[in-house]
Amino acid sequence: MTDAQSDGPLVAPLTAEEWGDDEYAAFGALLGLPGEKVPRAGSGHPADPLKFDIIGLLARHPKMARKFLTFNGWLLQRGELPLRLRELAVLRVAHTRRSAFFWGEHTRVAIEGGVPEDDIAHLAEGNHDFTGTDRLVLEATDELLARGRADASTWQRLTEELGTHEAMELIFVVGTYAMLAMAFDTWRLDAPAGSASLPEPPPNPTPT
Repeated sequence: MTDAQSDGPLVAPLTAEEWGDDEYAAFGALLGLPGEKVPRAGSGHPADPLKFDIIGLLARHPKMARKFLTFNGWLLQRGELPLRLRELAVLRVAHTRRSAFFWGEHTRVAIEGGVPEDDIAHLAEGNHDFTGTDRLVLEATDELLARGRADASTWQRLTEELGTHEAMELIFVVGTYAMLAMAFDTWRLDAPAGSASLPEPPPNPTPT
């Protein structure tokens, strides 16, 4: 790592004093609340914006953040793809793209959503410990990341096992989190304190 790479963040989350009406409206898009109902920055509320560095960073461009968080909030909270499959895909994106922030953040989300810690550990080692729909989702995620598309045969299997809606959502989950990993790693957003550490890639990746 060079000296330039080890410096602090290129874009920092908003401070309490920088939050205004537009920024609260952007966060409200994720929470499903009007901006005036969003807890104030520095309030100590569980949804205090200062507790979420990712939100504070996105809110530096509040108009873009509001549109994006409306979409991402739907994908996370109201989509049809089951949490387990979604989080397996997100964690594979984080591991493949070497995103410490998203590995730490979504390890927490996955565990809170009922994904066993052993499954998360196995995910970092390849696909050989997974079967059925889990493995299909991981293989499809690998294809999307490696080639920018899934093969026609993979798409057919996804639609047969998940249905068209969930299969479509999977592609958007992978694309969204690959994009976010690119953005937040460029801006050097640190993983939250106490986050799970990003595992090293397996020395001899198992063919998928």
